[in-house]
Amino acid sequence: MIYNKHQETLPRIEIEKLQLQRLQTTIAKVKKAVPFYQQQLQKIDDIKHLEDLSSLPFTTKSDLRDHYPFAMFAVSTSEVHRIHASSGTTGKPTVVGYTKQDLETWAEVCARSLVMSGAKPGQIFQNAYGYGLFTGGLGMHYGAEKLGMAVIPISGGNTARQILLLQDFGPQVLACTPSYALTLIDSLQKQQVTNLALKTLILGAEPWTEAMRDEIENKLNVNAINIYGLSEIIGPGVSCECHQAKNGAHIFEDHFIVEVIDPDSGDVLPEGETGELVFTTITKEASPLIRYRTRDIASVTKEPCICGRTHARMSRVIGRNDDMLIIRGVNVFPSQIESALVSMPEIAPHYQLIVDKKQRLDTLEVQVEVQPQIEISEQITETLTAKIAHSLREELGLNAHIKLMSPGSIPRCEGGKAVRVSDLR
Repeated sequence: MIYNKHQETLPRIEIEKLQLQRLQTTIAKVKKAVPFYQQQLQKIDDIKHLEDLSSLPFTTKSDLRDHYPFAMFAVSTSEVHRIHASSGTTGKPTVVGYTKQDLETWAEVCARSLVMSGAKPGQIFQNAYGYGLFTGGLGMHYGAEKLGMAVIPISGGNTARQILLLQDFGPQVLACTPSYALTLIDSLQKQQVTNLALKTLILGAEPWTEAMRDEIENKLNVNAINIYGLSEIIGPGVSCECHQAKNGAHIFEDHFIVEVIDPDSGDVLPEGETGELVFTTITKEASPLIRYRTRDIASVTKEPCICGRTHARMSRVIGRNDDMLIIRGVNVFPSQIESALVSMPEIAPHYQLIVDKKQRLDTLEVQVEVQPQIEISEQITETLTAKIAHSLREELGLNAHIKLMSPGSIPRCEGGKAVRVSDLR
């Protein structure tokens, strides 16, 4: 099943024709209605080809903060039906608005994502993404309702209640962060809960790895599907994996144009190369964005997919170039460390990275839990820490101090994004 077969299977030439038409309309609108873009684009000639997009300046998160709260809106607040915002933990929040049509579009792309994941009308959907100013909960909620699912709007956290509803209500589909999925698995195993009706987990809002997918799928006997989104563009539903391939998330190119750039030079990279994702919205009414720098690092391919959808696919986000750790000159993404750790059967998928500086040199301590069945002895500690250190050295070219932790000692995620890194430098 494909939710919107016409749009999701358009030939490439038709996708690009539609994108150009919608891009031209969007640029004309923001040049007229948004003071920031009036200034940014005043000397820009009309866009005649998609390739001309690369000549336009970027939009950044700081631009959104500088125009807080509503100066980036392209419509009056009387036309806005919903307002979301970031947490604002590093300054003023970034604010996004939605017209009535924007909310319809958002529900549409989330419904598409659910179908891609294997969800069907009539199933029960347990939504463990957070509700409120965070876009995750409400976006998936309305997408599921549009598809015709029964929604359990439990939001994040409250693991005991999550498990109660998984047992008693029997949802076939669950959405949450991957780190919270691991927290649920821990609790389910402790309570010896089995025979759930779950078939599909839709996981996003933070980077995760294939090794983590294997862990989740094997322990819950489900399909674990990667969904990608960001509030500034629309929320969840920018792209999603199809359950047939699980090999890259289809970007809804009838609503968004994606570019991959070199994060340092800003140059557009060839298809398939890894760089920073840049998105342009081409149907957003309330708060359209031109060439928004996401800081997320990934690659994009337009190769055909076995599911029949023709939209380009993006790889997993391997990290963020502003979250990237530079340790003694080596660029390190936490997901690289996670990938090396989770592949080891002795290790539980819970870890923390402590970065510090001693005698003017950067140090990296990797705190990682062992599996409950592993009895920590002096010999096992020596053998296992050497194994982990060797694996990280092979993966990163970096020496790290390994500290084995007892099961349950590393703080668990309770619904939101996991905090993996403590940089004390």
